[in-house]
Amino acid sequence: MTHQLIEDYGLIGDLNTVAHVGLNGSIDFFCFPNFDSPSVFACLLDSNKGGHFSIAPEFDVSRNSQLYLPDTNILLTRFLSKEGIMETTDFMPVATKDGVCRIIRMVRAIQGDISVKMECRPALDYARAEPETVLENKSRNAVFAGSGLTLRLQSAIKMRASDNGVEGRFTVKEGDCSAFMLTCGECDAIAFTEEALLIAQAETVNYWRNWISKADYNGRWPEIVRRSALVLKLMTSRKHGSIVAAPTFSLPEAIGGERNWDYRYCWIRDSAFTIYAFLRLGFKDEASAYMKWIEDRFRDCGSDGSLRLVYALDGGTDIDEQELDHLEGYEHSRPVRIGNGAHGQLQLDIYGELLDSIYLADKHVHKISYDAWMNVTRTVDYVCENWQQADDGIWEFRGSQKEFLHSRLMCWVAVDRAIRLAYKQSLPAPFSRWKEVRDEIYYDIFNNFWNEKLGAFVQYKGAETVDASALLMPLVKFISCADPRWLSTLDIIGERLTSDALVRRYNVEETDFEALDGSKEGSFTMCSFWYVECLARAGRAEKAHLLFDKMLGYANHVGLYAEELGRDGRHLGNFPQAFTHLALISAAVALERFR
Repeated sequence: MTHQLIEDYGLIGDLNTVAHVGLNGSIDFFCFPNFDSPSVFACLLDSNKGGHFSIAPEFDVSRNSQLYLPDTNILLTRFLSKEGIMETTDFMPVATKDGVCRIIRMVRAIQGDISVKMECRPALDYARAEPETVLENKSRNAVFAGSGLTLRLQSAIKMRASDNGVEGRFTVKEGDCSAFMLTCGECDAIAFTEEALLIAQAETVNYWRNWISKADYNGRWPEIVRRSALVLKLMTSRKHGSIVAAPTFSLPEAIGGERNWDYRYCWIRDSAFTIYAFLRLGFKDEASAYMKWIEDRFRDCGSDGSLRLVYALDGGTDIDEQELDHLEGYEHSRPVRIGNGAHGQLQLDIYGELLDSIYLADKHVHKISYDAWMNVTRTVDYVCENWQQADDGIWEFRGSQKEFLHSRLMCWVAVDRAIRLAYKQSLPAPFSRWKEVRDEIYYDIFNNFWNEKLGAFVQYKGAETVDASALLMPLVKFISCADPRWLSTLDIIGERLTSDALVRRYNVEETDFEALDGSKEGSFTMCSFWYVECLARAGRAEKAHLLFDKMLGYANHVGLYAEELGRDGRHLGNFPQAFTHLALISAAVALERFR
């Protein structure tokens, strides 16, 4: 297999799970039945053992390209050479109630007669189980079974068994089409005819175009904003209403480093911000479904009103971290991890993000119920009792708790939004206590996190360093965009953490956290979009527009972003990352509002 970069992939999905399709025509990552289920293909993490489903011409390709059909999540991959032009169209029909998952791949010869090779080699249960392969229907169907799963590959060509999978060679005549359909789940064979596949494609096109047509955005960057909305929707569970932080696991933040985390879960922080982005664009159904999911989490919260910071998509809590020693990792970045040990951390900021989303949902979607409000009051009381604690922070430092500015800020947001909501809806609340705590947090931030010598709000109490998460201070309405202390902080962040449009979370060289492994950290794309929005709100529109346009140039070929950009500009970390795309949407909207 030809090695692919993280940014060499487009994404298709059915609102239960996704598949990563490379520029080389190979599906190298796919989990089933859900985002957080074991992998079926994980060649992205191990080119030998991980498993893949590839379709590519047998000629030497001079150029590859990918694009989405406009306003859809249907992906087209094009191969060009002196011998002709071939295209594959990949999509997953949106999940139906029967739970059947389908990956449909249609191969067309645009010019010339094209010789093609197909390989499908599932590696079940994170490549820990080899499937039993049976060929049926005169070798035009292949059934893979193992580890409690059944997969069926239906094909227009004859296949043969090969290396724990199947392969086939065939020629597509100019103007003709050949197709494959991988069906996952226990079901009878779904109709595999040209007519059925074209109907499935038309229905999928209609679904995505009808959905994105509801987007309320008429600004300067409609295509990239719609693409960000479409990828956020792809990372939303239709079954549960929850939202994954990213649909991959163990893609490294630094090549060869150890910070290889599993992001296929619903973080309260990330998902709450995603709802904010959806509401910004007018997508109310997604906000409503997420609020129902959150209400269920409230029912399971601790007796003191505390919540976990991360959950499985169905609300489960069994996400203990494990290491997969048999996988080599992306570019030998080990260990390969599934599950996430951060679930046991204390991250007090999640309550601010959550209460902000509840406040906005009440305003735009539906009024909060009695039961939900009773649970909210318990949670706000928990914040009032615990806001002064040291915690692990937004960046999930392992092994070093501190009193972080961002956590303190978001505790203020939690209490502030609860007060606003209670007044707005005439809800019962201990107003005097909540107001007292809110004001106490406010003064604490100004008295203990403002460094007069530095001229900035610092990363944590007693620090001499700044953190990009401070960029959220004006965005959550804690401080005026024109406040001299804020403008000074913005300037210091610009001096110390930015390189042109690229913004680092913090300076690794100035940080003493035990969790850091010594690897060189790149820039975090969501921080870049926070910076752009802060510039726009501060009246620096020209610079904000320039940096925003520059950041758009760092997207991959189909407009997607990973978590991080390395020092060489490569995409790093899990891909694509919801936080980046929601921050992009927020920045684009702000640029229109404050121009």
